[in-house]
Amino acid sequence: MKIAVPAFMIASLASLRFTGDVAAMPEGTVCFPNEPLLQVSAPLREAQLVESRLLNLLHFQTLIASKAARCVQAAAGKPVIDFGLRRTHGAEAALLSARASYLAGFTGTATVPGNVRFGIPLFGTMAHSFVQAHDDELEAFETFARTQTDNTLLIDTYDTEAAAGKIVALAHRLKAAGVEIRGVRIDSGNLGEHARLVRAILDAGGLGQTQIFASGNVDEYRLAALRAEGAPIDGYGVGTHVGTSADAPYLDCVYKLHEYAGRARRKRSEHKATWPGRKQVYRYADASQHMLYDVLTLDIQDGTALLEPVITAGRHVQRPVSLDHSRDYCRQQIESLPAVLRALDDSPSYPVTVSPTLRALTSDVDTSTS
Repeated sequence: MKIAVPAFMIASLASLRFTGDVAAMPEGTVCFPNEPLLQVSAPLREAQLVESRLLNLLHFQTLIASKAARCVQAAAGKPVIDFGLRRTHGAEAALLSARASYLAGFTGTATVPGNVRFGIPLFGTMAHSFVQAHDDELEAFETFARTQTDNTLLIDTYDTEAAAGKIVALAHRLKAAGVEIRGVRIDSGNLGEHARLVRAILDAGGLGQTQIFASGNVDEYRLAALRAEGAPIDGYGVGTHVGTSADAPYLDCVYKLHEYAGRARRKRSEHKATWPGRKQVYRYADASQHMLYDVLTLDIQDGTALLEPVITAGRHVQRPVSLDHSRDYCRQQIESLPAVLRALDDSPSYPVTVSPTLRALTSDVDTSTS
């Protein structure tokens, strides 16, 4: 299907400026189904023009941050690094995935533009190809260790435990030159079993301070399993499963009209109905600041209002905050969740109630529209 757009309509975009209002939940806020994350109040063409891009940004980063937060919970305090660049769906997705996962608690990223653009700490290790480019594995280890002071050596290209033995011999020789081997990385096989064997080899060789870093198709469930079995792993690289949000590749994130020409509107499609009017979400917590329930309403209530003004009459009214500030806020938000909602397994739904006034408006809208 082809759509012909008159030239005057295209020309009018040159002078188009956003003149409306935007309210949003602060980045890093824990949110639940049927809650508006962002609200745009503007002339229709201004509001429609930004629809697809807003959905694209909100949907993707909410998806990745949610998956990353689960990995952080499963790692239980051990560092988790974003290794997702090669598996994400495009370069921008990799950059935004690095940002969203850092916001949700990852320690850093291996995606260099994430540091350049957002100041995310950079981490990396050697590649299998680096080892294979040398005729001797030990030579590869020594070259990398001497040139990279913050080194972590990849030891599973050939034989993981044999490589750990080489690391022990190399470490003592390099120590005389003032070079320390900081860590080793295991990227394949039974990570827990390999980690136990490697830890024993390193400890017996006097390398108790050398850390073990694990990667390779890791997600929150594997992290939890490795923790449960007591695997001696000091940190993790997580790529594919977070960068693609493998087991939950989309959210039903939508952008719908709720008021036009001074009248409340709503969609009534089967399984896709929306609530009308300019709504607010209020959050209620107990004395320990753990979340109890949210209310979706048209009224002013005494809870904490989650939608805050960001743009008024086309101008920013909220000062920008740093990514690290949002990261700290996100951590506080996750800590305020009831313990049962921080578990990886199925848990009770968090209560989000709809106020009587909103239900009454919904009934009025249904009565007055056909």
